Amino acid sequence: MIEVKNLTKRYGNNVALDNVSFSVEEGKILGFLGPNGAGKSTTMNIVTGYLSSTEGTVTVGGYDILENPNEAKKLIGYLPEIPPLYMDMTVKEYLNFMYDLKKVTLPREQHIHEICRLVKIQNVYKRLIGNLSKGYKQRVGIAQALLGNPPVLILDEPTVGLDPKQIIEIRKLIKDLGRNHTVILSSHILPEVQAVCERVIIINNGKLVADGATDRLAHDLSADHRLIIRVEGPENQVLHAITGLNHVKEVLSHGEKEPGVCEYSVETDMDYDIRRDLFALLTRKGWPLLAMRNTDLTLEDIFLQLTSGDHSQISARKQKGDDEE
Repeated sequence: MIEVKNLTKRYGNNVALDNVSFSVEEGKILGFLGPNGAGKSTTMNIVTGYLSSTEGTVTVGGYDILENPNEAKKLIGYLPEIPPLYMDMTVKEYLNFMYDLKKVTLPREQHIHEICRLVKIQNVYKRLIGNLSKGYKQRVGIAQALLGNPPVLILDEPTVGLDPKQIIEIRKLIKDLGRNHTVILSSHILPEVQAVCERVIIINNGKLVADGATDRLAHDLSADHRLIIRVEGPENQVLHAITGLNHVKEVLSHGEKEPGVCEYSVETDMDYDIRRDLFALLTRKGWPLLAMRNTDLTLEDIFLQLTSGDHSQISARKQKGDDEE
C-alpha cells in the first residue's frame, strides 16, 4: 500500500533523512518511533505530500506522491500533531467544510454521520470546536482524516496532551480503525506504540535503525534469552526435572523468594520456545507455576539502545527489574 524508497531530505548541509526505505502492507498498523528531531515528522510530511524529498520516492497505492499527487493524496487521511481545526466553527460546520474541501463524492449526510458514530462525537456534533475538550478535538481531527474513506491513515502524535482516559479511548479507536485501514502512527510515547502497533520502525538522526515486529525486535536485540520462573516445589527436584527437558542448556536457582517458592532462570537452545514443555512438566509434577517472564529487552530498552547507544542504561534497568522481583 505504501512504498518508501531511498528517501533523503537535506536542508543545506543538514541531512534530516538519510536513505530511508520501508513499506507498509494493506491493513497493517505501523508504529513510527524516534526521539525529537529524529526525522519522524519530516518523513510523515513527505509521505503525505506536504514536503518534497531531495532524493527517493514515495508511492501510495501505486501512485507516486510527486508525479501523481492528486491520486495519491485521495488515498491518505492525515492527522497532524496539531489538528487543523477552526475553533469558531461547530463540528457540523467544520466536517461539512472539509467534505467540500476534499471534494468527497459519498452521500454527504450519511457519510458524515457514519464517521461521527465511528469516532463517537455525535453528542458534540452541534457544539463549537473551541469549547470542546482536548480529547474531543483529537476525535474531530481524526474524523476529518476519515472523510472520503481513505484506505491510508497517517496519525502524528495523536494522543499528545490527553488525559489517561482519553489516551485509552483514542488507542482503542486507532485499533478499531486498523481493521479497515492501513495506519502509520508516529509517536515518541512507547506504551502507545506497544499497545496499538503490530510492527515498529525506529528512526534516529535521520536513519532507519530498526524495523520489525515488537517481539521479534526484542528477541533479536537481546544478548541473553532466558525464562525467569517461580515454582512452588522442592528446589533440588525442580532443578533436576527442568534440566532434563530437551533443548534446555542451563538451569540456575536464585533461591527462595516466597515460602516454599523458588525462582529459576532457564536458558534454552536459540529460537526454541520451552514454555509449553515447561508448563506440561510442572503440571505433571504438581508444582504450581506462579510467575514467568523472559529477559528479552522491552520496547523502551530497545529504544534507548538504538537512539542513545547507552548500553549501561539498559543493563541498569534490567538489573533493577531483576532486583525488584
